[in-house]
Amino acid sequence: MLVSMKLVRCSFFACCLFLFGSAHAEQVFVTTGQLLDVESGELHPARVILIEDGRIVQIGTADELARPPEARHVDLSNLTVLPGLSDAHVHLTSNHDQHGFRRLAASIPRQALTGARNARITLEAGFTTVRNVGAPGFTDVALRDAIADGDLPGPRLIVSGPPVGITGGHCSDNNLLPPHFNAVGEGVADGPWAVRQAVRRNVKYDVDMIKTCSTGGVLSRGTQVGAPQYTLEELKALVDEAHMHGRTVASHAHGTLGVNNAIRAGVDSVEHASFIDQEGIRLAREKGTILVMDIYVTEFILGEGEAAGILPASLEKERQTGARQRQSFTRALEAGVTLGFGTDAGVFPHGDNAKQFSRMVEFGMSPLQAIQSATLVNARLFGLEDQIGRIAPGYRADLIAVADNPLEAIETLERVVFVMKDGKVFREP
Repeated sequence: MLVSMKLVRCSFFACCLFLFGSAHAEQVFVTTGQLLDVESGELHPARVILIEDGRIVQIGTADELARPPEARHVDLSNLTVLPGLSDAHVHLTSNHDQHGFRRLAASIPRQALTGARNARITLEAGFTTVRNVGAPGFTDVALRDAIADGDLPGPRLIVSGPPVGITGGHCSDNNLLPPHFNAVGEGVADGPWAVRQAVRRNVKYDVDMIKTCSTGGVLSRGTQVGAPQYTLEELKALVDEAHMHGRTVASHAHGTLGVNNAIRAGVDSVEHASFIDQEGIRLAREKGTILVMDIYVTEFILGEGEAAGILPASLEKERQTGARQRQSFTRALEAGVTLGFGTDAGVFPHGDNAKQFSRMVEFGMSPLQAIQSATLVNARLFGLEDQIGRIAPGYRADLIAVADNPLEAIETLERVVFVMKDGKVFREP
């Protein structure tokens, strides 16, 4: 009887808490100057948005939707509002001024702290969701969890942990130290079963996705941009294992064969895709593979890279790669391949991510297509298409605001003046 009475009292108390919490759900009422519908490209004047507990509840005109008395008012009536942006290729735990041999001085704890700072900078630039593709020691997993727990300000993170790749490879090994150090990168795995084991290890430590490299890279010492890394058999094993665990796969690939191998293996996105050929474009379109092409970063590498510590061999590789990548971007776009928005921030300063929008427009996209790549397309790539990328009832309340119409002046996205994530304001005009 005593136990039953305690259960009754506990149940009553729980019901009271539930009812009290529901009655006092946090509400935010946002008034906008213009609201951009990123699906249709329509700009709706003077809309209001009702947000409750971090989710959008209603959208309408002031005549249709009255402000609840308890709701906090956010006045953006002189600004253009659109969904929070996303970036599918960042390195939050890296700094733009620590390239080449300077990387050897960055300890894992220091990189974790660097990531905390760069996460805040990225969020304040209007990027409310980003995919971190490669970090040592699972620092990005810790950063993701700290942000999700409210310990740190930052974007919503999709993280890969240490990339998986070949001995001496671009994204997996440490090629800066001479042989007598016997240094082996934590992501090295050779052969199909070793690759599967590496994927399983990353899954064990709670990554959201798997990052691999199927060619050499620009910024790694001793790799060739066009040279394939991993056989098709190894890549298929990696993708199969990752998909079996419900993880997506992003493959760094510049060279033609490595790009095509990655697509044939079933990766979800190819990063860079600089030397993609017509066969690769056909495969990407046929399989629905998303290309994430960082066409802004070449300007930083060739303009400021030497001062940032980028090695001479890497500068030469970029001279051979950057212009070709932009040509490939235009050809893939014209062929109807789906293009995501990814910048390689961390190679250049975090917070400058939006500089890529104007380059995407310069090389063939309409302003709306460029915005869609950083909203609708990335949301689908992240598996979050029912949560982010749109301003609609039921979606997360991720909003940004700019002074001008981005469909007429895409550069306005480089000057975001308001940022809200999950209904919480992180930057105000």
